[in-house]
Amino acid sequence: MCEERRDHNLLSERVMVRMGESPKSPEAKLGLRVEDLWDVQEPQLSPDEKLNACFESIPVSAFPSPPSNQEVEIKSDATLAEAVKILAQHNILSAPVVDVDAPEDASWIDRYIGIVEFAGIVVWILHQSEPTSPRSPSSGAAVNGITSTQEHEALGLESAAKTSGNFFEDLTSSQLYKNTKVRDISGSFRWAPFLALERSNSFLTMLLLLSKYKMKSVPVVDLGAGRIDNIITQSAVIHMLAECAGLHWFESWGTKKLSDVGLPMVTPNHIIKVYEDEPVLQAFKLMRKKRIGGLPVMERGGSRAIGNISLQDVQFLLTAPEIYHDHRSITAKDFLIAVRSYLEKHEGVSPMSGDLITCNKDCTIKELIQLLDHEKIHRVYVADNDGNLEGLITLRDIISRLVHEPRGYFGDFFDGVLPMPPNSRV
Repeated sequence: MCEERRDHNLLSERVMVRMGESPKSPEAKLGLRVEDLWDVQEPQLSPDEKLNACFESIPVSAFPSPPSNQEVEIKSDATLAEAVKILAQHNILSAPVVDVDAPEDASWIDRYIGIVEFAGIVVWILHQSEPTSPRSPSSGAAVNGITSTQEHEALGLESAAKTSGNFFEDLTSSQLYKNTKVRDISGSFRWAPFLALERSNSFLTMLLLLSKYKMKSVPVVDLGAGRIDNIITQSAVIHMLAECAGLHWFESWGTKKLSDVGLPMVTPNHIIKVYEDEPVLQAFKLMRKKRIGGLPVMERGGSRAIGNISLQDVQFLLTAPEIYHDHRSITAKDFLIAVRSYLEKHEGVSPMSGDLITCNKDCTIKELIQLLDHEKIHRVYVADNDGNLEGLITLRDIISRLVHEPRGYFGDFFDGVLPMPPNSRV
């Protein structure tokens, strides 16, 4: 049974789609489409091969578009402050940037200059506002995270660790923050403009990009219109799977225990973490360097976690800097306390942040998916009865256990894709 640190069992509150019932959501209807394909697959195929074949037969154009986020775009002449406001209002981590100078009939590759992220904006601002250290390499190492005390000093973060709580108030009121345009930090974007799928590409391609190839979201482009038609996220895929509970193809996979499919993939010794008395900036820089979506905050001198900081929490450094005003320094623990207090006073502005959601190793895939979907989180920690961490499971880990990549599947798909430049600022 999947459990979490809270007193009530959220899984019992979930309303599942059962076989024989008329599905009410687009995701459930999509699940029935997979069910129909499942039933006609060759009997000699293994369940894993059947799922691969089903997802290869469905185009990504069939994936439901989220009603709130599909039209969210940021203009290239928007300021960083305006971009942060847009991202926070829509509760999203990133959005495509439209080139305001592109002609009306521009192709999608000329219409967009990239995708801007919350974390990218924060790290870029910090890099610009920190004094250059003579020991800091000129190649932009200051944005690649920190793993040791020596690197911590070399990156100019000694001052950040001791900075008073009004640091971010000063930062967000600065002319740098108010006047810098999104296009001015375009060199920090990971893709140029980004890696996208056409509407005719398959579900299998999309699922592999979100899992094996570590993309957190995949834009789907309408070539005729020259614009993004949908952005499929890992969370959206997990929600689709949760809506498929009760269908035969899902149950044959979802009723397996975590250990049966090789989860958790991340063992305790490999969990990236910060301690409660370390500066919160270190947490976000580690997330950027390691390209992870969150990490636990550990008690000093113990093996228990007191909370979790996610990449999405970076918004509170820029959208509510006043909550740290009375802190002499902003440690990871200070950050958790301040954000929780802020959210309690502003109920409804955002899902509760900082809670450590856990499950035990006897949990099934289905139970885990329902927990992730209900909580709207990107990771779950596996813990023993005493709260000691035994592993970590992310959305990507789950999707990677749903499909596998056939030999030579992508061919020259990645030709021409431009990776993040070596001197990138984020």
